[in-house]
Amino acid sequence: MIKLDENFWTERYELNESGWDIGEISMPLKSYIDQLTNKNIKILIPGGGNSYEAEYLFKKGFNNVFVVDLSKVPLENIKKRCVNFPTKQLLHQNFFELDMTFDLIIEQTFFCALNPSLRERYANKMHELLNENGKLVGLLFDDELNKDHPPFGGCKEEYETYFNPYFAIKLMARAHNSIEKRAGRELFINFIKK
Repeated sequence: MIKLDENFWTERYELNESGWDIGEISMPLKSYIDQLTNKNIKILIPGGGNSYEAEYLFKKGFNNVFVVDLSKVPLENIKKRCVNFPTKQLLHQNFFELDMTFDLIIEQTFFCALNPSLRERYANKMHELLNENGKLVGLLFDDELNKDHPPFGGCKEEYETYFNPYFAIKLMARAHNSIEKRAGRELFINFIKK
């Protein structure tokens, strides 16, 4: 297994080897965000990368959006695209070391980028980071994918083992509006903290 540290991810951005980056907000997340009415909620996008989701939210008036990433490069890219985005909300650190709470966490390609041995820890940390009745919403791959490098996939049955102890699973179903190359391979999730 390769070492998935800051150097690994920074090199991916510098070499333009970011196949997970579709260059815009994904339609399932855009559709979900478009339904949100409370613009005061505190939102986290972990392992956010270039985070078109954060940019979209901020431009829609959600000013309490935070992005955390191991690499500085995507955080700098967000700032270039969205110059008024608060720098203090672009967190250059390890997700597992975050010590804040949020109302909503948006998952977009972070789970599949982590070593699968960290999945149980991920579910626990998500629970810890959410306020009472907080939500974890986003996309997970419904495909086996790779064993020795990201993206790592999986299936609904596997994911339930990680999340059931911490969350009420409101929805975990095949996304109906994925981009073409991910069609039939993504689960849209909406989990509520227990």
